[in-house]
Amino acid sequence: MAAALRKILTFGSMLLPYGVHELKRRLKNRHKLTADDVRSLAENRQLAGLHAGQRCFILGNGPSVKGLDLSRLQGETVITVSNGYLHSDFDKFRSRYHCVPQITYGLMTPEDVVRWFEEMHLHLGSSELFLSSTEAELVRKHNLFSGRTVRYLVLGESFDERPSVEIVDISQPVPRVDSVPVMALMIAMYLGFKEIILLGVDHDRFLSTTYEYAFELKVQKGKDITVNADGTPRTSRHDDFQQAARLWRQYRAIANIAKANGIRVVNSTPGGALDEFERRPFEAWFEK
Repeated sequence: MAAALRKILTFGSMLLPYGVHELKRRLKNRHKLTADDVRSLAENRQLAGLHAGQRCFILGNGPSVKGLDLSRLQGETVITVSNGYLHSDFDKFRSRYHCVPQITYGLMTPEDVVRWFEEMHLHLGSSELFLSSTEAELVRKHNLFSGRTVRYLVLGESFDERPSVEIVDISQPVPRVDSVPVMALMIAMYLGFKEIILLGVDHDRFLSTTYEYAFELKVQKGKDITVNADGTPRTSRHDDFQQAARLWRQYRAIANIAKANGIRVVNSTPGGALDEFERRPFEAWFEK
């Protein structure tokens, strides 16, 4: 009954002005499974429970990370995201997994993405890579990431249409994400981690009015269509709040899945706006 009511309210909201925009966005982002998608997803089944009972750190790229001694992550299982290979001390802790969500093309052209992926491959060490299936053809066409394990997620429907609290099965199409840490959380839970610590997941642009990173971008510098060169947003508060609401619903869904499956997700980001998970200081993880 609750699921049916949720679906009615979701589609009813499409009648509102912003709902029309959201409906167009969903239709545009629908992805039909190809034979290659099916094969790629089947390969993800071998990852189920691979790290059962262990802990991992998901390292975001927010500026709060600049105040952390990331060398303490040496020996830990770390999942980095997007440009995370540019973090200071990356060479000391070297992430086990690296995630890149679906890419929005605009200022970022396919040629830019090829250069970015080449930069990524050069710096990632032996990290296994997770990409969106939308970039699979580009990787094949340009023979990118030679010698590296590359896996794909098919990012399809919305968390709003997924009432289940079962762990998201990455060998099947999964919900699209508005921020890459959500993708990393889905992967971490599927891998079997029982304790997942978030770092640098700030999500406070709507409070700070600027978007910053913990490092200086290289290939991707100036390619974000949502911000100006000085980091100020190009979008209106209305659109920022709509995006933030979608993102918080995704984190709420992740929190519910974690709770239902005995998984502890802890936010050890210094500051930041994300309030869906319990908090614990970064340093506390290394106290004897």
